Amino acid sequence: MSDYSAHSHLITGSTSPDSSMPVVRHITIQDIRDALREGWGDFSAYPTHAIFLIVIYPVVGLFIGRAVFGSDILPLLFPLMAGFALLGPFAALGLYELSRRREQGLDVSLPKILEARHSPSMGAILMLGIGLMVIFFVWVATAQAIYVANFGYAAAASMPDFLHRVLTTPAGWALILVGNGVGFLFALLVLTISVVSFPLLLDRDVGLAPAILTSIRAVLANPGPMALWGLIVAVSLALGSIPLFFGLAVVLPVLGHATWHLYRKVVAAPVPEVAPERPSRWTP
Repeated sequence: MSDYSAHSHLITGSTSPDSSMPVVRHITIQDIRDALREGWGDFSAYPTHAIFLIVIYPVVGLFIGRAVFGSDILPLLFPLMAGFALLGPFAALGLYELSRRREQGLDVSLPKILEARHSPSMGAILMLGIGLMVIFFVWVATAQAIYVANFGYAAAASMPDFLHRVLTTPAGWALILVGNGVGFLFALLVLTISVVSFPLLLDRDVGLAPAILTSIRAVLANPGPMALWGLIVAVSLALGSIPLFFGLAVVLPVLGHATWHLYRKVVAAPVPEVAPERPSRWTP
């Protein structure tokens, strides 16, 4: 395959019939409930697989927390933890594959799940994952700039000192207001471009551009249900992070599986192409 063909495939996908622009459905709040219920069903059926696939989350979360507590970047603790969720759609690939295989009655052993790395869309998946990583780092840099704008470059002496600054001073209140507002915009951006794009790329070789465009169309077509979905994700991640992040070992796989089922409800399956019937050579 030439470089041009490879790049074209990465952006636009294959030219097969099932790679045409996906059809986006309108969904309801009941569909969100059903997706969560079905996600819980996948997790309940294969909890060992799911926990193995996402156990790195609480471990990395603790690592980040310990690094922040032991350094001069204490003000970045919350932005790092909140921004870490921006990478979730990419990190949940194994969960999407498990749900996909279970849905089709296929082998869901770990070696089979890992075969997803051979997907023809893997290049586009990796590119989109890199995009989320860039958004994550931009968010952290933005959060640091917001803190500096309110408190300058002086580091907090301790966690109590940091909390006192943030919770009891006008500069701290401004930090909370602006920081959460900007963080919401970052979260909205990630939700818009990735809510169905990763499952779609795993399921069909549509290319990076159609996958992102389909995700944007899904959000625009279903603003209410998608807003509810984003709220559910945010609240679930916050609650899962409270007990030293270990609650994420349940929250993340359930959300990952539910994301696959949400994708199934939002994006219509491709219509198989029927070959035209050849005319008979015999005439009556």
